[in-house]
Amino acid sequence: MVLPVRFVLMRPRNAENLGAAARALKNCGLSDWVWVTPEVEDLTPARRLAVHAEDVLDGARRAATLDEAIADCVWVVGTSSRKVEGKRRLPPRAVGEELVSRAAQGTVAVVFGDERSGLTNAEVERCHDLSAVPTAPEQPSINLAQAVLLYAYEVRVATLEQQAPPPGPLPVAATDTELAQVESTLGEVLTSGGFLIDEQPGRTGLRDLFAPLRRSRLTRKEARLWLAAMHTLRKNRPSGEG
Repeated sequence: MVLPVRFVLMRPRNAENLGAAARALKNCGLSDWVWVTPEVEDLTPARRLAVHAEDVLDGARRAATLDEAIADCVWVVGTSSRKVEGKRRLPPRAVGEELVSRAAQGTVAVVFGDERSGLTNAEVERCHDLSAVPTAPEQPSINLAQAVLLYAYEVRVATLEQQAPPPGPLPVAATDTELAQVESTLGEVLTSGGFLIDEQPGRTGLRDLFAPLRRSRLTRKEARLWLAAMHTLRKNRPSGEG
């Protein structure tokens, strides 16, 4: 099932970006995208980069305005670093999750500005919420095709997580009594083997040795395996040892 998630590119200027964006969308199982007043005439460079995604490139719809591109959308998020009162600023991961969840209600869209100046003030106002990639201040802007890939990837991840089967039941954990039994038996085996002597300051003690096992939160099955192993060691120890 293809989710009704739309990518809207405002005034794209670079054919290579369109080709790379087409490939990114197909990588992530998406194909609904709209170019609003594109400023690209020759798509030959785009085809060189749209490897195995020529169908997505050819399937791009054109629109004259943002309003036309998102007329049927129930939620629209714009990519902009601006802070606008009343609009949430979401990280890409949250955008992907919300796009997938809101897609159950209808078509949703993420809008990208042109390569030079981004979204206009009017376009930002038209979006319900905003999102920006938390880039380093030394290089805050992201290439358009890279931005498309990043948001498409987040949609893909959110989709897969939603479709993932629920995890199986957790194994039964060992009780405190069972852990104490393992610790006690371990102490007996290590003492009879000569590794542990009456605890003295500075010497490794039973508590130190058992601490990793306790932290690992042994299951009941694992605790019983430890006990069985140590009982076998004790039983098979040659007579006269220990």
